[in-house]
Amino acid sequence: MRITKIISITVVVLILFLGTAIFAQPHIIWQKSLGGSNDDWAQSIQETIDGGFIMAGYSSSNDGDVSGNHGSADYWVVKMKYTGSIVWQKCFGGSFWDGAYSIQQTFDGGFIVAGWSKSNDGDVSGNHGGGDYWIVKIDSSGNIEWQKCLGGSSKDIAYSIQQTIDGGFIVAGRSRSNDGDVSGNRGSDDYWVVKLDSSGNIEWQKCLGGSLWDRAYSVQQTADGGFIVAGWSKSNDGDVIGNHGGGDCWIVKLKSSGEIAWQKCLGGSGCDIAYSIQQTTDGGFILAGLSHSNDGDVSGNHGGGDCWVVKIDSFGDIEWQKCLGGSNYDEAHFVKQTIDDGFIVAGYSKSNDGDVSGNHGGDDCWVVKLNSSGYIEWQKCLGGSNRDWVYDIQQTADGGFIVAGLSESNDGDVSGNHGGIDCWVVKLSPTGVSEDIIVPQQFKLSVFPNPFNSSCVITAPSGAKVEIYDLQGRVVSKGIQPFAESQGERTFIWQPDETIQSGVYIVRATMENGRKKVKRVVLVK
Repeated sequence: MRITKIISITVVVLILFLGTAIFAQPHIIWQKSLGGSNDDWAQSIQETIDGGFIMAGYSSSNDGDVSGNHGSADYWVVKMKYTGSIVWQKCFGGSFWDGAYSIQQTFDGGFIVAGWSKSNDGDVSGNHGGGDYWIVKIDSSGNIEWQKCLGGSSKDIAYSIQQTIDGGFIVAGRSRSNDGDVSGNRGSDDYWVVKLDSSGNIEWQKCLGGSLWDRAYSVQQTADGGFIVAGWSKSNDGDVIGNHGGGDCWIVKLKSSGEIAWQKCLGGSGCDIAYSIQQTTDGGFILAGLSHSNDGDVSGNHGGGDCWVVKIDSFGDIEWQKCLGGSNYDEAHFVKQTIDDGFIVAGYSKSNDGDVSGNHGGDDCWVVKLNSSGYIEWQKCLGGSNRDWVYDIQQTADGGFIVAGLSESNDGDVSGNHGGIDCWVVKLSPTGVSEDIIVPQQFKLSVFPNPFNSSCVITAPSGAKVEIYDLQGRVVSKGIQPFAESQGERTFIWQPDETIQSGVYIVRATMENGRKKVKRVVLVK
């Protein structure tokens, strides 16, 4: 009887172990070291409507993959094919320092780029002094359509930009100014949130914070038309209430007019920073960053600094939190909900214990897949023997992931380094069962943006019929009419009416020969 019980327990343990092993790590499909002989950093990447990728960061090089540098560091924007090869690259800037932190494809097929500039020559005009938010709108070929310097006489840095449903833009970062375009500074660095129209003109601006340092790293429009902003605050006065000490993740929900709806300080007695936030399909939010705490809101810290991932509800109250890492230093730079309602987290790790395995030496890019409750499904260290960091990760149309950051390595997973620090881009395969049917390349189905607020663009092969279903299999938008067709592709637009609620929907393309392909799309109203 005792032996039988032991065997039963052993079987259960094995099943639990195998249950976690089901979620196999993805493998590297391709990797690219991009740059020149000086330092080159990738800060932001996104899959584009044509199935390729757009990357932004900065480059101090003027050789290798980089041409057209204006001096010092420039915004460096690179358009890639789905295989990672370069379609075009552009250096934007002037004779001083210019660095891009965020890029997004716009509704017209072009791109919006945000960062900061100390220049006032070359491509840059209107700088207020000290370093400005520099917002650059480019077309699909990388030509500048307009540029705007936003700020005052002190230091102003934009870290995040997103196109809004009205065709304008929301930008967030930090500002020390209280003149020029900036008013209402509470002292030192403030969150500076700016709403722009489609031409880059200021509609409103808000300084948020207290008397100490407050820095916003991520902004997103929410389903109600307002905005969610995340970053770091050392203040406990002004707009900031409830700081736990040492600097907290500070989450601010804004109304569409920029007024504060609510704010939350999350953290403990150590330093806690939110680098990324996203609204989730349930109306709440997921945020990720760094925690040095193991008290207050934070539990389970492994030592040093941990990646800290927090799920909050629509009012900012914590639903769950997870410290991810090992005994050394671990930091998350980006989080995003995945199509299976889990989450993908990316940053870097110095550890090789605790939650982290497979470190190649030094700092590795660290990618972690969580389920909807925050438990690890798989984790992967990417890199070589030197420094390798991730700043951005996105799930791709095939269910895999595209990763962007930097690498000083030229061994392990990394090859082709041009010298010093290179932009490092990695395409990871899908894992598990995917809704994407593996078909020849000519049968490609893409949905952009995804998630979306009011409309999305669907691209399928010529001759395809496209239908939208809910998760119960009911047709919610049948017989969508194409609005463009060229080079063997047919483009559709889906604009759900007021009867279609926020949620997950299935886009299905059917060819004349009966072959089908499906894709999940998330509507967030």
